[in-house]
Amino acid sequence: MQRLSINQITVREWGLAEAVEGLARHGVRGIGVWPEKVEELGLERSAALLRAHDLRVSSVCRAGFFTVQQDPSRVSDANRRAIEITQAVGGDCLYIVCGPLDEDNDLAGARDRALDGLAAMAAEAEAAGVALALEPLHPMMTADRCVIVTLAQALDMVDAVSSPAVGIAVDSYNVWWDPQLPSSLERAGARIISYQICDWLVPQPHPVFGRGIPGDGVIDLAGLTRQVDAVGYQGPIEVEIFNEDVWSRDPDEVISLIRDRFPSVS
Repeated sequence: MQRLSINQITVREWGLAEAVEGLARHGVRGIGVWPEKVEELGLERSAALLRAHDLRVSSVCRAGFFTVQQDPSRVSDANRRAIEITQAVGGDCLYIVCGPLDEDNDLAGARDRALDGLAAMAAEAEAAGVALALEPLHPMMTADRCVIVTLAQALDMVDAVSSPAVGIAVDSYNVWWDPQLPSSLERAGARIISYQICDWLVPQPHPVFGRGIPGDGVIDLAGLTRQVDAVGYQGPIEVEIFNEDVWSRDPDEVISLIRDRFPSVS
């Protein structure tokens, strides 16, 4: 239970203050925060609140989207602000999503732009002492969310950028299907700097908002955690769920269910 963290999107209907107080009330010691929620409350108030409740910020979600920038070699104001927020709240890492297919449907070109953007952002993150967690998304999101869809592709980018500020995010929803997952995890090793879990529901209710509470789907989450731990990761295990049905439920009930199931799925 010491490793349990809950991303605040899982309890989306709560603002940051409610989420911090709710997680602390349930004895959860980690939280993943979103820049928008931090800005709503105010950066200074948010940082003070997190410190007051002694909550570890396991991630800040998210930044990147380099493929939609006119000049990905220039760090956008939004990405620079995300680095500032991560630094201010003491986040373990800032999640990076590379962005969707560009308007001319040039997939190879979009991936090149993503690499340029990551390299530029890595320099500023390194100067700020912020770690960037590069997250590949599930292949069904290639066109509209992220052109990097496997751990192997993400690792190729990390190798190319070659910055100590850039590591890998492993998210069960995005990687569980990959037949090359064991070898990619071995290759990643200590470069895994964040680990998120949720479940894959059958049938899938939605390509984005279809994540299940751990234990409601088909992913061998305990087995995946063993693989991630075996290559050296010992950090927080963050539960991140996008699901309209989950969001419609009482957040306290959702947190209680996650807590009850966590030992068996981690």
